[in-house]
Amino acid sequence: MKKLNIAVVGATGMVGRTFLKVLEEEKLPADNYYLFSSARSAGTKLTFMGKEYTVEELKEDSFDRGIDIALFSAGGATSEKFAPIAAAHGCVVIDNSSAWRMDPSVPLVVPEVNPEDIKWNKGIIANPNCSTIQAVVALKPLDDAYSIKRVVYSTYQAVSGAGLGGWKDLESGLRGEEPKKFPHPIANNCLPHIDVFLPNGYTKEEEKMVNETRKILGKSDLRVTATTVRVPVFNSHSESINVEFEKPFEIEELADILKKAPGIVVQDDVQNNVYPMAITASGTNETYVGRIRRDFSVESGINIWVVADNIRKGAATNAVQIAKKLIEYNFSE
Repeated sequence: MKKLNIAVVGATGMVGRTFLKVLEEEKLPADNYYLFSSARSAGTKLTFMGKEYTVEELKEDSFDRGIDIALFSAGGATSEKFAPIAAAHGCVVIDNSSAWRMDPSVPLVVPEVNPEDIKWNKGIIANPNCSTIQAVVALKPLDDAYSIKRVVYSTYQAVSGAGLGGWKDLESGLRGEEPKKFPHPIANNCLPHIDVFLPNGYTKEEEKMVNETRKILGKSDLRVTATTVRVPVFNSHSESINVEFEKPFEIEELADILKKAPGIVVQDDVQNNVYPMAITASGTNETYVGRIRRDFSVESGINIWVVADNIRKGAATNAVQIAKKLIEYNFSE
């Protein structure tokens, strides 16, 4: 294998630090790592792979050193500016922001779902939205088997999805303090408001789920609707997903398909109170599916409950899995 150099951009943030944890766990065959951040966080010392790194300020010449893969989680504006610069230097950027997701020239990838799309990248690969990632992991094997006709999402999203500010709002709100990140208190409350509202009444988060699901599954006319809600949970997103199929199914067969699908753990023993929960999904890389039951209001439909760690599978783990596939495709002998 040729020499492999990997960079992490946004290394001091919540997702960036989780990039480092997952990279340590996965033990990618990299020869050198470079850690970058904004000027404000540059100079921070981080211990990674048993070695102390000094985080560098991200600059236009940062990619002049033969970096092969860069994991970005530093916000859309940073990605818009620096991802093309990195790509022009022969680096493949795996970007966690929303900047490139709907660009038709950029693959939007969940490795369990559409890994082959990695191969047509032109230097940038987009990491989908956290709520979309766990949903399509569960939907893909069902779409392959029964052809999805319509999807209705209702999400229950943790405050960590809003970054450190969201986390602090819940901590401080539980002490009775006023919110700084959210427009209303999140402690003991649910906010049907993630990202900004659009003229059509939906939020940007809801629109992301609709458009990204279509792109990842390769079904541009798929009927999808979503309501996304921030809940007073620190970590891991939960989703109620209602699916209508083109083809009939047997519930036992459908459950068996999910059990055999990559990246999925089925937890569905309701007689013993076994079902996916945020507190048990946190700190893991899998997508958990349970409450699998027929929707009797339509001819061929189901309801499922899907939970995953939004910082891991919903961001860092998915990006590192893309990097592993990229190495397999491009950097192996």
